[in-house]
Amino acid sequence: MFPVAIWQYRTLVLVGLFLVLAGVLWVHAQTPPPHALDATASDPVTMGWMVGAPPPADKLIRFTDSSFYTFPRTRWSFSNMRQLVPTSVVRRGNGAVRPLPRAERTDIDAVGFQPIGQSGSMTWAQSLGANYTDGILVLHRGRVVYERYFGALAADRQHITFSVTKSFVATLAAMLVSEGRLDERAPVSHYLPEVRGGGIGDATIRQLLDMTTGLDYSEDYADEGSPVWDLGRAVGFLPRPRDYQGPESVFGYVPTLKKAYPHGERFSYKTPNTDTLGWVIRRATNTPLSELMRQRFWSVLGVEQDAFFTVDPLGVEFAGGGLNVTLRDLARFGEMMRLGGRHGDRQVVPQAVVDDIRRGGNREQFTQAGYKTLPGWSYRSMWWVSHNAHGAYTARGIHGQAIYIDPTAEMVIARLASHPLGANVNMDPTSLPAYDAVARHLMRAPR
Repeated sequence: MFPVAIWQYRTLVLVGLFLVLAGVLWVHAQTPPPHALDATASDPVTMGWMVGAPPPADKLIRFTDSSFYTFPRTRWSFSNMRQLVPTSVVRRGNGAVRPLPRAERTDIDAVGFQPIGQSGSMTWAQSLGANYTDGILVLHRGRVVYERYFGALAADRQHITFSVTKSFVATLAAMLVSEGRLDERAPVSHYLPEVRGGGIGDATIRQLLDMTTGLDYSEDYADEGSPVWDLGRAVGFLPRPRDYQGPESVFGYVPTLKKAYPHGERFSYKTPNTDTLGWVIRRATNTPLSELMRQRFWSVLGVEQDAFFTVDPLGVEFAGGGLNVTLRDLARFGEMMRLGGRHGDRQVVPQAVVDDIRRGGNREQFTQAGYKTLPGWSYRSMWWVSHNAHGAYTARGIHGQAIYIDPTAEMVIARLASHPLGANVNMDPTSLPAYDAVARHLMRAPR
């Protein structure tokens, strides 16, 4: 009898554990993870974030508890960064706004394409929701043919661009190289003696520009233990724990970087390259990035609104991802690049710099990074170059930010978004073929 009782007891325990586990799994199955909310269900206006005086506790969004960087709150915060973190203004000045000519079309929403890795089809309009688009604008031959806003974004509101910032900063650096004010072959330590002997000190300026440094660093946005999160805390973009003992600025962070393998061997996307480059630019010109952006771009492009950078506790701009701009002004910058660096009768960016970007970088080195949605691409001066039949190239930022330039189709697409997942591999399947389909559609249109 005793052995039977033990057997029965064990059986009951196992059955009980199974039922508990099944119950947990069932509850989990009925409660979708936050990112399962689609673009409509997560609309920040519908959800009522930060409405009220004060807002209800369950509608508050704060920097200090990181709620500003948790989905679906990000759908509000990406369009309201100045209410959350300190910033430095890129002033447009008192110059006249250069209007964007309009020739809006009603046929673009129905343009179809096949997403990467899928057998079915999707329309342009469907792709906007799939990618949690906040705003998107299509220029064709310099005219606005399509412009839409969703959620908390509006035409006069700035939105964070994340790593699209890198393309602005690197274009400035490439201009300084063209002018002889920076030597792309010189090591970083030539400009920043503070990092001599450190992991990045012997990297060249060109290796920074093309992301071929051998830093011991990883960019995993889903892992809060990844070094990219340490960078975020150092540059003031993420809150710091009470017992935080790490660097408190870009100036403190860059010297801590270590080298894992020789510089120049392969492409590896690492945001500290851009923040180091931002420091080099500041040292070489004795000018903050915000002011240099004003001088070189914002005061000459006829933009509609000021831009701004998020800054660290010392007021230093987050060069790797802190630029906030309006959608139309983002498109204006893209159109200037499409036109070979020209805006009206002014050569804003040297033609040679734009040509060098369009030619792309080392494709063999880029292939080693293993981007499945970017076969045959390369990276040059912090622009992503497709090498496709149209010679398209793009600035890209996490959560769906982009400037996509198709020279052959004479098209520029600017997009701002708040996708719940950071890496662009989550958006590429329904973005890149959509861009190409619209480009081909526009090329068929009469002049």
